[in-house]
Amino acid sequence: MADTPSQATIPSKSSFEKTIDGKKTHLFILKNKEAEVAITNYGGRIVSILVPDETGNLVDVVEGFNSVDGYQNPTVPYYSGIIGRFGNRIAKGEFILEGKKYTLMQNNGPNSLHGADGGYHDVVWDAKQLDETTLALTYLSADTEGGYPGNLNIKVVYTLTEDIGLKITYEAITDQTTIINLTNHPFFNLNGAGSGSILNHRVQLFADGYLPINTVQIPTGEIAPVKDTPFDFLQPMLIGAKINEVNEQLTNGKGYDHNFVLNKHDDNTPVAIAIGDKTGIEMQVYTTEPGMQFYTGNFMPGKNRMKYGNTDDFRTGFAMETQHFPDSPNHPEFPSTVLKPGQVYQSTTEYRFV
Repeated sequence: MADTPSQATIPSKSSFEKTIDGKKTHLFILKNKEAEVAITNYGGRIVSILVPDETGNLVDVVEGFNSVDGYQNPTVPYYSGIIGRFGNRIAKGEFILEGKKYTLMQNNGPNSLHGADGGYHDVVWDAKQLDETTLALTYLSADTEGGYPGNLNIKVVYTLTEDIGLKITYEAITDQTTIINLTNHPFFNLNGAGSGSILNHRVQLFADGYLPINTVQIPTGEIAPVKDTPFDFLQPMLIGAKINEVNEQLTNGKGYDHNFVLNKHDDNTPVAIAIGDKTGIEMQVYTTEPGMQFYTGNFMPGKNRMKYGNTDDFRTGFAMETQHFPDSPNHPEFPSTVLKPGQVYQSTTEYRFV
């Protein structure tokens, strides 16, 4: 039986000491008076986020594993990792850039998903803990790695803020024209990791539109209004309120697995809010990105043993992945994901807990 949220703890650092592809992995702890965060440089994965609930007990709100070994071979490979070079799906694993066709690994039916095998969630990042609340990770993604052009120098900084937020800043430069869409893929359960279903979480998404998908989960190109559909979270709604309705889009996504087109915002305006029904923990999402993939754990298989003795059962975690739109290189009408030499890619996201 899984531990209760009040028994939340950070995994042992020693269980994250390993050598992978000749590089050392570690577990880094960010801590302030209110919260504690554990991150490994294996994939830049957020292992734990411990925040107080309504009674002051610390709750671990991220599903994950007790060791680096757990993150290496799960049936769901993206747990809380940095996703790139291109987050989300690219149709048929193909795109054309400056007149040249590029072919990527197809690892999600006919599509390339999240950088495919060997994506940034599976590499060992160079790490430097700058102080008690800040960790900087860097990685050189070599030209042709994963099928993408250009040597891409990436820096990702995690900061535990005073207002109980985990702020993630991304920066990258390239020596050739390339595409880039970085994000992180935490599986949240605001009732506590291992506490069961997320369907009674209350969610609000500040998005008037979303991207409908086809049967292999590629955007059709349309931006559809959420009004009068199960995708209308403009007012707070339980995740499970309409998730099982008869709806073509819910069928195509096996639930919610869609990119929401965020209303006009800056990084001081929340784009999403989620509240755990058992703990009262509220998570606010802030970002500079134009979209956010809302995913409700529809492919969690119940086969992986997690931190608190539980398994990753169906819909026991949800993701709010801030990003540019899926398959953008094949949709010129979407915001561009092209990065050229001399330009600097910059993106910021914060998960704030109140």
